[in-house]
Amino acid sequence: MKNKTNDSRDETRKDAKLVTVAIHTYEKAEILKSILESEGVPAVIESINLIQPVVPGNVRVRISELDLPKALKIIEDVDFSATAESKKRPVKKEILVPVDFSDYSVEAYEFAFRLAKDISSSVKLLHVFFSPYYPSSIGDMFSVPATDQKLYKEVRAKTEVEMQKLMRKIEEKIKAAALPDVYFSHILSEGLPEEEIVAYSRRVNPEAIVMGTRGKSAKEADLIGSVTAEVIEGCHTPIFAIPENTKQFGLAAMKKIVFLTNFQDRELKAFEKMMKFVKEYPIKVYLAHIAKREDVWDEIKLAGINKHLQQHYPSLEFEYAVIDGNQGLEEMLDKFVKDNQIEMIAMSSSRRNIFTRVFNPGIARRMLFHSDTPLLVIKGL
Repeated sequence: MKNKTNDSRDETRKDAKLVTVAIHTYEKAEILKSILESEGVPAVIESINLIQPVVPGNVRVRISELDLPKALKIIEDVDFSATAESKKRPVKKEILVPVDFSDYSVEAYEFAFRLAKDISSSVKLLHVFFSPYYPSSIGDMFSVPATDQKLYKEVRAKTEVEMQKLMRKIEEKIKAAALPDVYFSHILSEGLPEEEIVAYSRRVNPEAIVMGTRGKSAKEADLIGSVTAEVIEGCHTPIFAIPENTKQFGLAAMKKIVFLTNFQDRELKAFEKMMKFVKEYPIKVYLAHIAKREDVWDEIKLAGINKHLQQHYPSLEFEYAVIDGNQGLEEMLDKFVKDNQIEMIAMSSSRRNIFTRVFNPGIARRMLFHSDTPLLVIKGL
């Protein structure tokens, strides 16, 4: 016999106003819908009529306003990343490696595996994809057509196949001892790469992010480099940008690093973070300041920082230099790197607003499109 109380609630819910509780990609909207309904909250997903419907994040989840208090409590505990893990294992440390299945990803994940071995960490491979969704018609503009659902599933399935190929390739390299045997897993996410990478980093707080770049041949409009630049601007996680043409195999093999300084307090904190990766390797560190005019105080301040770091890190060899920036920052830094056989450029970076990023881009962003030398960017607190 059907419960009359439940019948009454269902009728009341039908008459109630629908409210939007979240706007996500189709994948996440489906996940959230399933979670809400498992908790007794009926939900529907609806496509938004966007001017540019190919942009991810155009599906909203709607519920009865009567269920809103309960739904909000449920949503607070939703972790989308946990639903997409390829393997389940508690890991204390993690290095995140965004991959796009191109050759540019190879140098990045190989560097990440060696870094993971050095710091006793695991590796998480992240691929971000998106698929276009189009509203079916004006009369039914708030529904997700079956054709769109089919398209999404096809894109998702193709992406999963590519990821599995990469996973097998990595396993083969581990068996052949070409890569260290460290734990690794993968996650697929739908959306814009830079947004999903930054969101994952903020949620999980990995030890580092390792990303591939095209290196010296890249242009400012280059997608891979641009994504890396946006991730550097958007999160506080240390980021290793590994150019396609780099010949480095890992930190343990490096002999010389240049650490750029502008005499800011945050740079000492950034240096401390770098030392967590460098450890006690026999590396020579060049402290360098780029200046467009001669100033005796630059030499004095560099000497002071050099002395401070030598006292705190006696196992390292230090040298300092002022780089003349009058003939072009990128060119002079590139010359310094070649002349001194530098194998990685390290620097601190602060969050910059959109105006300065476009019209006065920082050194990190400019070097992404100029250098074939690995770049380590650390956000100073």
